[in-house]
Amino acid sequence: MVNWQALQQVIGTAFQDPSLLQQAFVHSSYVNENPDFPLPDNERLEFLGDALLSFVVAEKLYYEFPHLAEGELTEIRVSLVRQETLAQLASALKLGDYLYLGKGEESTGGRQRQTNLADAFEALIGAIFLDQGLTAARDFVLGKLDSRLDRIRTRGIGRNYKALLQEFTQAEYQQLPAYRVVETSGPPHDKDFTIEVTLEDKILGTGSGKSKRAAEMEAARSAWEELKTK
Repeated sequence: MVNWQALQQVIGTAFQDPSLLQQAFVHSSYVNENPDFPLPDNERLEFLGDALLSFVVAEKLYYEFPHLAEGELTEIRVSLVRQETLAQLASALKLGDYLYLGKGEESTGGRQRQTNLADAFEALIGAIFLDQGLTAARDFVLGKLDSRLDRIRTRGIGRNYKALLQEFTQAEYQQLPAYRVVETSGPPHDKDFTIEVTLEDKILGTGSGKSKRAAEMEAARSAWEELKTK
């Protein structure tokens, strides 16, 4: 039996409409296998939460770092809202334990799948907004990202791995890396991109993200870290 009260205590939000909270965890595979289930899947809430997350983070960065240019702000925002980061935040809250999954999704490790965890986190943001309003949603998002924002304040902006990789390949091989989309998944309003970075048709690294830019940055990070260890 799912203890929704315990989850509300963990996230610090008492829902007026508990069905919104539950909907945030309904994977489409569960609805497909249980068409009489009273709640829809979480994709619409995820769509809303994704937009809210980007807005809240952008607003925070705009006021927090007035000296940074648009490109630098974008780089920080991408690092904070990328799928890997959201999945880590979801795992810390044990959101995977609350997912409604179809049997196939359950049997293939769906509760630990990065995509499902990130989607549930975004859907939860959407649910909090609809139930409690923008202030509550903002407080939830910033509360979960606070430690990461602290690291940015103390250590500065994260590395631009695309620039680092380009400098490395130019110096070592006198060539520039190339990026190509190898997979696109998800609904039209919320796509996931998988991108490979190559050099002379050799795959250097692969990355995934909610945007091509984020996926390219992740692929570049993977490639750069692998090349630097050789």
